[in-house]
Amino acid sequence: MTLQATVSMSWVNTVLAAAQRQGVERAQVLAVAGIAPEELQAERWPIDHITRLWRAAAQCTQDASFGLRAGAVVGPASFNVVSFLLQSAPSLRAAIALVQQYQRLISDGGRFQMIAGESASWVVYHPRQGALAFSPHQIEAVLAAVVAFARWVTAQPVVPQRVQFSQAQIGPLVVYREVFACPVEFEQAFSGVLLDNAVLDAPLPQADAQLAQMHHQYAQARLQALSSAEPLAPQLRAWIVRRLPLGLPTRVQAAQALGLSERTLARRMQAQGLSFSALLDEARRDAALHAVAHTDRALGDIGQSLGFAEPSTFWRAFRRWTGGTPQAWRSLAQA
Repeated sequence: MTLQATVSMSWVNTVLAAAQRQGVERAQVLAVAGIAPEELQAERWPIDHITRLWRAAAQCTQDASFGLRAGAVVGPASFNVVSFLLQSAPSLRAAIALVQQYQRLISDGGRFQMIAGESASWVVYHPRQGALAFSPHQIEAVLAAVVAFARWVTAQPVVPQRVQFSQAQIGPLVVYREVFACPVEFEQAFSGVLLDNAVLDAPLPQADAQLAQMHHQYAQARLQALSSAEPLAPQLRAWIVRRLPLGLPTRVQAAQALGLSERTLARRMQAQGLSFSALLDEARRDAALHAVAHTDRALGDIGQSLGFAEPSTFWRAFRRWTGGTPQAWRSLAQA
């Protein structure tokens, strides 16, 4: 995934086309969403734009099953360049792995996880919303698209064993049954589709290793071009700040978050005059100064939470940042 969620125009057009099929024109949906028509010329949209679009489309169509219907008819156009890769994959499981690898080219407003079981495996969707909470139609569209995608890639009428949502039911149950043709549950621990392993691992007749390699190279180039176009510093800072409470971030983890190899990230950072250790030090400094000044937490606990194994190491870093001790900084703030 990327550090700043965006979505490709192919997914934007999927939403607009679904509204058009119900008699609502693009201009009307965009107007209700508060999005200028000129923004359709952009290569990608911020994730909050697509959230506004989903909300507006559901409002304009007055269809409680809008997301389900939109996701159920997705095809190659919705996956842009990734669709070429999927068509030459050796199996459905391999195709889903490719979606995970190149998902950012479609949208990075979420990620897929495969949880393998003895006879069946879950394809789980973890949404990653922006400032706006996702519309439930977005989640329903993604799971409906997973099933439509499986049927498209395998050219078989794939039927999941089970589908579940972490959210409540929003439309008629009959439409869920029409789309998934299996039991559907709501308000569960996660949103996902349970597929039979035999279906996931069956060889696909259109598999072509040579063609797949060519498409891999093209998709990788597109992914790198997408990442190279973005300034790294603000994205890395934001990611480090979010990641810091979970443990000391590493450059390897940052590269994974960007969908890059560590070597590629290192080259881009060097080209932009950035140092990962310096960015990490800045984030730890800002977090430490705020925590010491504005909370009553024990100073040792603050240091430990920021990855300082020993209090003495934290004290030395704090003196380097402020010229004084954490206790002096806290006293100054209180005064």
